[in-house]
Amino acid sequence: MRPQAVRLVAAGVAGAAAELCGLGLVAAAAWLIARAAQRPELAALSLAIVAVRGFALAKGTLRYAERLAGHDAALRVMAELRGRVFDALAAGPAGRRRVRDGDALTRMVSDVDAVQDLLLRCVLPGVAAVVCGAAGVVVCGLVAASGAGVLAVGLVVAGVVVPWAAAVAGGRAAVRAAAGREALAVRSLDVLEGAADLAVFGAADRFAARAGDAAARLEAAERSAARVSAWAAASGFAVQGVTVAAVTWAGLRAGVDEVGAAVLALTSLVAVESVLPMAEAARRLREVVPAVRRVGAVLAAPPEVVPAGPVRVPAGPLGVELRGVRVAFGGAVALDGLDLRVEAGRRVAVVGASGAGKSTLLAAVSGDVPVVAGTVELGGRPLSRCAPDDVRAAVRGLAQDAHVFAGTVRANLLLARPGADMARLRAAAQRARFLEVVEALPDGWDTVVGAGGRGLSGGQRQRLLLARALLADPPVLVLDEPTEALDPAVADALTRDLLSEPRGGTVLLVTHRLAALDAADEVVLLDRGRVVQRGRHEDLLTVPGAYRDLWDAEQLTTTV
Repeated sequence: MRPQAVRLVAAGVAGAAAELCGLGLVAAAAWLIARAAQRPELAALSLAIVAVRGFALAKGTLRYAERLAGHDAALRVMAELRGRVFDALAAGPAGRRRVRDGDALTRMVSDVDAVQDLLLRCVLPGVAAVVCGAAGVVVCGLVAASGAGVLAVGLVVAGVVVPWAAAVAGGRAAVRAAAGREALAVRSLDVLEGAADLAVFGAADRFAARAGDAAARLEAAERSAARVSAWAAASGFAVQGVTVAAVTWAGLRAGVDEVGAAVLALTSLVAVESVLPMAEAARRLREVVPAVRRVGAVLAAPPEVVPAGPVRVPAGPLGVELRGVRVAFGGAVALDGLDLRVEAGRRVAVVGASGAGKSTLLAAVSGDVPVVAGTVELGGRPLSRCAPDDVRAAVRGLAQDAHVFAGTVRANLLLARPGADMARLRAAAQRARFLEVVEALPDGWDTVVGAGGRGLSGGQRQRLLLARALLADPPVLVLDEPTEALDPAVADALTRDLLSEPRGGTVLLVTHRLAALDAADEVVLLDRGRVVQRGRHEDLLTVPGAYRDLWDAEQLTTTV
């Protein structure tokens, strides 16, 4: 919020001034109407007439300025904050707790939106209430000191006691509502994105019921919060009526005339009305605080550690070496003392059964998972001594959780290389066998696809992601199942192209198909986080072992 301090202060000043003009308008109008009933000379009313007009025009202008400055500042804060939250959620997991997709969605949308409410519905109304309430007490004090004292008591009750009671009464409901939104987002996303898998396993009804239960709990919490809000509003109006009557009575007891009584009544009415929003602000604050804390928890996660005096990652194709690398997730060991050396410019295929550690190997090379023991070197430099940004620039590619964003095909590709010209785009698409797909789309490169690749088939989405990885053309290209969802014949042809391409840097390719691995410089077979076999494809087939067993199983499946 600090960069928007000027706009926020301007909004607060404009809002307070608008409330003061509203107070002045009512006080001047009350005096004018009551005094006009006494039929004085017109000259005696001219100043009040001008004041009413001036306050009316100023109130509208200042209210517009307050809305403009306040929303401009709030939207700028949200834009900056949403970007920082996205960066924090997208960062590597070192030092930060991973969150589920639904939880991340809640933090990106609902929780960040709560910051807007913190500014517009809590902070700014509070400033205006304090200023207008104090001005109302001053105006009433000029007419009757006893009336000012009664108004001060009414303002405290309406602006402090009622909001405090509303916050206490609605606190639990607010916390339940915030937790309910997070739970509903997680459950709903499970049902929507996992619909196919849930249907296959017959679990769709069970998960839909869980989402329904989450929705019911959220509805109950919001109904409870709404009842508290209604109670607080009714209490505020009651306090307002009693305060106006008491202030008027105190003024009459003090001997004010009918003009003074009118000014006291309407001034106290407007002054108390200015603090009535504080009850809703207090209740909303109880809802906003948990959301703001969740956003703060994301931003407060320990930043990536940049080593003192980081070494630079050299340019060009880079060699990769892992020595005794151990990676564990909870109690499960993914890589167990793995040793692997890949020369610069080599094309290496990594194979093995599910859970063998293939994806973890790529993540360790790219610095996306913390290494418990051992060392990873990139171009002869220890990964732990390199700046994270340099590592991300040097090791890029296609991960299993790669995302297609809502936007054009061109925009999705340009994420890898924003300054790429049309020739580079076409070359990358051609290598991924995606060019014909793009040219067949209704609007070609400007065809809009939905989030996650909606509008594309699974194979088309995979080729788009592969084209984006190839467009980056990093010194070390890591590809995790790049031909997934493709026809076996097309997948094998594309894998062979990727492994035999003379251009580019070092390639580490994870795949479950072996048919095209004769094009690889070397094949590495993992089992339980260790290298159990390595060599050229044709050489491994001549040796009895796990690799030949995988080959025989693949051939049997293909024949069947």
